Amino acid sequence: MAISMRDVDPAFQGAGQKDGLEIWRIEKLQAVPVPRESHGKFFTGDSYIILKTSARKNGSFQHDIHYWLGKDTSQDESGTAAIKTVELDVALGGRGVQYREVQGNETEKFLSYFKPCIIPEEGGVASGFRHAEINEREHVTRLFVCRGKHTVHVKEVPFARSSLNHDDIFILDTKSKIFQFNGSNSSIQERAKALEVVQYLKDTNHEGKCDVAAVEDGKLMADADAGEFWGLFGGFAPLPRKTFSEPNGKDTASPPKLLWVNKGQTVPVDYEVLTKALLDSTKCYLLDCGSEIYVWMGRETALEDRKQAGLAAEELLREGDRPKSHIVRLMEGFETVIFRSKFNKWPKKAEAVVSDESRGKVAALLKRQGFNVKAIAKSAPVKEEPLPQIDCTGNLQVWRVNDSEKTFLSFSEQCKFYSGDCYIFQYSYPGDDGEECLIGTWFGKKSIEEERAAATSLANKMVESLKFQAVLVRLYEGKEPIEFFPIFQNLVIFKGGASTGYKKFVSENGIQDDTYSENGVALFRVQGSGPDNMQAIQVDAVAPSLNSSYCYILHDGDTVFTWIGNLSSTMDHELAERQLDVIKPNLQSRMLKEGSEYDQFWKILGIKSEYSSQKIARDQESDPHLFCCTFLKGVLKVREIFNFTQDDMMTEDIFILDCRSCVFIWVGQNVDTKIRAQALSIGEKFLELDIPMENLSRETPVYVINEGSEPQFFTRFFTWDSAKSAMHGNSFERRLSILKDGIKPRRDKPKRRPTTSSHTGRSSVPDKSQRRSTSFSPDRVRVRGRSPAFNALAATFENSNARNLSTPPPVARKSFSKSSSPDPVKPPQRAASIAAMSASFERPKQTLIPKSIKASPEVKKPQSEASKPKPEEEAKESTPATKDGQTVTPTIQEDVKEDQPEDEEGLPTYPYDRLRTSSSNPVTDIDSTRRETYLSSSEFREKFGMTKEAFAKLPKWKQNRLKIALQLF
Repeated sequence: MAISMRDVDPAFQGAGQKDGLEIWRIEKLQAVPVPRESHGKFFTGDSYIILKTSARKNGSFQHDIHYWLGKDTSQDESGTAAIKTVELDVALGGRGVQYREVQGNETEKFLSYFKPCIIPEEGGVASGFRHAEINEREHVTRLFVCRGKHTVHVKEVPFARSSLNHDDIFILDTKSKIFQFNGSNSSIQERAKALEVVQYLKDTNHEGKCDVAAVEDGKLMADADAGEFWGLFGGFAPLPRKTFSEPNGKDTASPPKLLWVNKGQTVPVDYEVLTKALLDSTKCYLLDCGSEIYVWMGRETALEDRKQAGLAAEELLREGDRPKSHIVRLMEGFETVIFRSKFNKWPKKAEAVVSDESRGKVAALLKRQGFNVKAIAKSAPVKEEPLPQIDCTGNLQVWRVNDSEKTFLSFSEQCKFYSGDCYIFQYSYPGDDGEECLIGTWFGKKSIEEERAAATSLANKMVESLKFQAVLVRLYEGKEPIEFFPIFQNLVIFKGGASTGYKKFVSENGIQDDTYSENGVALFRVQGSGPDNMQAIQVDAVAPSLNSSYCYILHDGDTVFTWIGNLSSTMDHELAERQLDVIKPNLQSRMLKEGSEYDQFWKILGIKSEYSSQKIARDQESDPHLFCCTFLKGVLKVREIFNFTQDDMMTEDIFILDCRSCVFIWVGQNVDTKIRAQALSIGEKFLELDIPMENLSRETPVYVINEGSEPQFFTRFFTWDSAKSAMHGNSFERRLSILKDGIKPRRDKPKRRPTTSSHTGRSSVPDKSQRRSTSFSPDRVRVRGRSPAFNALAATFENSNARNLSTPPPVARKSFSKSSSPDPVKPPQRAASIAAMSASFERPKQTLIPKSIKASPEVKKPQSEASKPKPEEEAKESTPATKDGQTVTPTIQEDVKEDQPEDEEGLPTYPYDRLRTSSSNPVTDIDSTRRETYLSSSEFREKFGMTKEAFAKLPKWKQNRLKIALQLF
């Protein structure tokens, strides 16, 4: 039904077109804008309208409209506020959710806009009251009561002992000192939240300059602060067990009752089961749940009907004497999660979208009524910041689960997964404040439940062995998060399984074993974003498995095809060529463009048929939601935290951060050990219940993060301060320490601090030019699609003793906490050439991979090139070594043979062929971890393409990578 804009208040012109708060006060029955500097300041005799506009990730705006009624506001003002709220919603296109707020019983969402609290002042405007004027020179002692664990309700009470009780927290604001009195029955979280109010009063009323004291209920005069506190009340006296305390919380909840609003009158609706089908788009309804009354307005209702429905809800509260009940008004298509949860099997919610045409019509209507409106705004799509990737220079270890045990995989096998198996991986990498660790389980689509349970148990024990300082993640095949693939870089997922449990399951159930065979028929879909993030996934070898947006590799024994989809990119083609080097490294592939396939190609796939051209969609990240949860006897209860910050997460609780594409379980340091062990179960229960009603998959990735070990891909949702999570004590003790000592933790994230390797004592975090990912041009000349460096590296892939090249080989690192780091003053003893490594990072980078790494006869160089010493070497030879000012005579190692040539370090030198790990005549009695140091200078320069000095200055992982390629590691 068309709605006339004639009755919309001009004050709402242009409202809701940008992110933030807008507030109007009702003055002479009109909405008057409140200046931004007065936001959060309310008077008990007034009524206000508050609009919160939030820009969403999908580019739309979310509107939450609240009308706040002071305890002394007139009935005319409150009624005007209710009606004006409906008009504001109409001006916004009917997309907002409207909330009735009563002083002293505001919703947590409303209070979250004005953290830490609101303290209404006496007075009013339209009601005829005069604002209370306080002499700024004379401080008035005031007593406040604070209630709330997540958001704080603050109310001023009479300054008298009779106002105190054992259940609440009280703040006494005097001229020189602020006291917080903690009732014996109050929780630690409530006490910590009340300290935020103390900080607010200190900054607002005392310009940040006054003392703060905490007084515990039951402490006697022996405590100086307690004695001073009770002295202000005339002396200490025990509080009676039952003291006067106003009822706290909402009115009692009751079973839902559905009422139809007809011309301002309510008519009960008879039903057996509450379903959405009972709601008619041409009518307005009330859903009375006791503590809340929901006003549901159909899309085709008139503006007057919507106003009448709101007034009917107000009347229902007055008749039932329910001052603390809330009224929530919703438009069809924009129902809240809580409202939908009241119904039996509410249909899946489609994203409600207001078309550009509809916006234009609303704008035209406003313009005809005299509004200067350019258009009803649509939020500009939120610029997606690149999701932070895990550092790719870390160390990776992988295990396959066999029955109830785990089997370590060699480097050549750690990036080859099977869909019938379960895997555990441990990845250590440089973080913001030191080395971080991620331990995860990966469940193949056809893995068995017994091995999934075993993998979960084994992974939990690994995290526990690290004193819960590692992040735990549970992943399912096909639901991996963006952080997963860069860890493995080049991942191949085969059909079937290699674990004993899978083989036993297939055998006992008579299931055909479709485990991959390199001599059989197999089809792989190639996907990824670059050489450091590429996957080859085996799919059914049939034509419908093809997709025009991807490249595929098909082989039948030694017959290999590369199929190029018409919608695939140049990057996809490059990745397909690289995956050939892994799947079929020694065979030539025939490239087929979509539409020009050979008959043999279709014959292998069985029959030519239709296939998709749409790229496979992944779960998109949505606007994050934070929930505080309790989990008792298998029952999960959650409470959403609105407009959350890091300070909302208390160390005594468990919180769930839901962003749809994954779920994070944050566990505070002071959470009970038994509850901590159930963190993963809490995440699985959250997905099972689908509490946000987002149709969450039960295979959504679940992270378990312990306080103090937060990774960057979690902290990006906050303005994070790692100093806060590193503090000791409970929530109250931490905040009291900050408040009293005047120490405010830094607000911004600290810059990444490089970790130090225990082998070299130098930074193990390379700069961007030294990352493992290799840049390449799709136009360069390749031999069967391979780069020269990749040919050399791929040659070691199938060697059982070779390391996987997707990550640098693991080195023995010293673990250290984020609060400390190894002493940089005492580096381990190394050769002189390595000790000077730091200077290399300021010099031009030398070629890391030589043009040819194959063994070749030595090429004699002219004296001017091969034998002429470098300036640095000349300086070394001309300057004798000194120690403590004394000249030191070089000594020769006793075990060096007289006829054995030596290098500059005094070590014997050997031919390259004898130093290789695969040598048929290997050298003995050498340090096998430093084989390269036994090469002569000329042969070293030939093989590595650089001098020993330049090599020593490279990061450890780069050294290892070159050594692997030359079989010297």
